[in-house]
Amino acid sequence: MKPPERITLTGRHVRLEPMEERHRDDLLAAAAQDPATFRYLFVDLSQGERAWEVYFADAMKPEYISWATVDAATGRAVGSSRFLDMAPEHGRLEIGWTWIAPSHQRTAVNTEAKLLQLSYAFDELGANRVALKTDLRNEKSQAAIARIGGVREGVLREQFRMPDGYMRSSVYFSILAAEWPAVKAQLEARLAG
Repeated sequence: MKPPERITLTGRHVRLEPMEERHRDDLLAAAAQDPATFRYLFVDLSQGERAWEVYFADAMKPEYISWATVDAATGRAVGSSRFLDMAPEHGRLEIGWTWIAPSHQRTAVNTEAKLLQLSYAFDELGANRVALKTDLRNEKSQAAIARIGGVREGVLREQFRMPDGYMRSSVYFSILAAEWPAVKAQLEARLAG
């Protein structure tokens, strides 16, 4: 697998732009729509400028490829996602830290964003496996991952300590290269509908 690069991924409904400081105001406005969006994440971006500094510094670490999810119709960032746990020598990576403003959840923007990331991983980079994980308590996210074709693998118990001290267990899902054509067709059909 080739190593991922910080490139823009463009679709009809959404652009995934490498995250930059210029996305701050849009992302803070999107985050403010509902603080509950960050209930299961490590940084609550809805808390404003100070949270942005922590979030952005983390997003810019070299072990991540971080994107701002930009609504093509408005040109405004409405969420974010990352590649992480990248191991080109093993043909794998993970999509994570994904959040999207409530106004754009379960829309073509969200569906196409995942299609773009998965197409980049499998079709351009040659990945064999793409993982996705979420907090065990986050049933909404689990349903969304399953809806895009992720296969539930299991739970890593008490994997992370959250900022409030809670020991988070993570549910892992994956999509393998052999499964990708069917997943891709399903996502494309959903976008066409």
